[in-house]
Amino acid sequence: MVTLRLARAGGKKRPFYHIVVTDSRKPRSSGYIERVGFFNPVARGKEERLRVDLSRVEHWLSHGAQTSERVAHLIKEYRKAAQSAPAEEAEAS
Repeated sequence: MVTLRLARAGGKKRPFYHIVVTDSRKPRSSGYIERVGFFNPVARGKEERLRVDLSRVEHWLSHGAQTSERVAHLIKEYRKAAQSAPAEEAEAS
């Protein structure tokens, strides 16, 4: 089964996660089919915390991929932020 899940990267005490499409039988941080985003839980200031390629996520979900609980939460959070961003830009103009 194909899943969307987090693969750990970064250094000691500085976690950084790639959101990847992979076979569920593979170990957490081994090879993957496609990288569709990232999550930086220790982002500070203006550093980007989360980025997701929603078109590729929709593609994989339409082909039967499953998401981990955390990735599903992150995708939902990113969609919510993406919807509010155009509204904020319109108010600023």
